[in-house]
Amino acid sequence: MPTIGSRLKELRATTGKSQDGLSKLFESNQSTLNRYENDQSDVPNRVLLWYADYFDVSMDYIYCRTDNPQGKLYNYKPHIPNKDLQQFIEMCFDKDSPMSERLKQTIVSMFEEG
Repeated sequence: MPTIGSRLKELRATTGKSQDGLSKLFESNQSTLNRYENDQSDVPNRVLLWYADYFDVSMDYIYCRTDNPQGKLYNYKPHIPNKDLQQFIEMCFDKDSPMSERLKQTIVSMFEEG
């Protein structure tokens, strides 16, 4: 089971940065980051928030509550059964709008590509 430290280490490793290089970005030092990554010290909230923003992941991901990063820019496309998707789209758009049909088709195609 992952830990907060292992998540921080994994995120750092994805960028190829050293502990020293990354720790300087959030005004710390290498030995402190090493203790965080090895679960030898509690990570302050400001550091966790920095990681979430810097790597564009959710705090739930950092806290190991999910394996799905889903940050603000993370491009997660859930699988939605076609019947449910069609029902949702029909409820969201005014049938009398000239753009409705085009917008509906765009959204449907986005889900089908995922």
